[in-house]
Amino acid sequence: MFDSICKLLTQICPEDFASWLLGEAISLTELSPTELSLEPIRADALILLQSQDLVMHIEFQTDPKLDVPFRMLDYRVRTYRRFPHKRMYQTVIYLRKTSSERVYQTTFNLEETSHRFRVIRLWEQPTEIFLKSPGLLPFAVLSQTEDKSATLRQVAAEINKIGDPDLEGNIAASTFVLAGLVLDKEVIQQLLRKELMRESVTYQAIVEEGREEGLELGLELGREREARSIVLRLLNRKLGSVPESSLSQIQGLSLEQLEALTEALLDFSTNADLEAWF
Repeated sequence: MFDSICKLLTQICPEDFASWLLGEAISLTELSPTELSLEPIRADALILLQSQDLVMHIEFQTDPKLDVPFRMLDYRVRTYRRFPHKRMYQTVIYLRKTSSERVYQTTFNLEETSHRFRVIRLWEQPTEIFLKSPGLLPFAVLSQTEDKSATLRQVAAEINKIGDPDLEGNIAASTFVLAGLVLDKEVIQQLLRKELMRESVTYQAIVEEGREEGLELGLELGREREARSIVLRLLNRKLGSVPESSLSQIQGLSLEQLEALTEALLDFSTNADLEAWF
């Protein structure tokens, strides 16, 4: 969800991100990953913006991942293949403070190949940077500030000054989500007006994403319950009753394991076969 929120912010306020990362408010438009044939490598979370002579690639990471440096090289090569005359500005932005050394890695090295990219650790950035532009306000609470509640209060005041109800709602909803990385929900709700967020595109996207995740989880749990029920019925049919020790084992099986056990039960012809399984 955090990646999705950051991506929405870059779509809503691309000039704010250009001013922050490039130092100039150049006009940027979204570049579709399909133009780079990026479908096989996580194109859903990829943020690409372009101008006439530049491509800006941003990777927001909640926590560091081992494959990030390679992805930066891969995106650079694919972009060069499609736009050989455009400069490319690549930045990995880490949202949540961590002690992992990976957040300091700025190169990918493989034998004689070396590729460099930029890294920003939000918790090391001055808070003032993010209070100057609407699109950056949601990141202020993740910055170097020592009093995150006070910073969120500042952000809420700045949101109320925006003047555009749609933009206010989108920024408030984004702030609500990202602040959850460092503050309790109760604190956030006290400082941000929920009614401001409800009609925003960002809020609706959050709700929809949560609904889809909940639906997928519900379907998965439903399949597990049904598979577990089938296993128990087969065991009862073959054994007459299921031993207590076997019941606890069955409760801990994944969907894939339950399906495998179902197939095995259909093939078992003797109690000895069942005993071998358990």
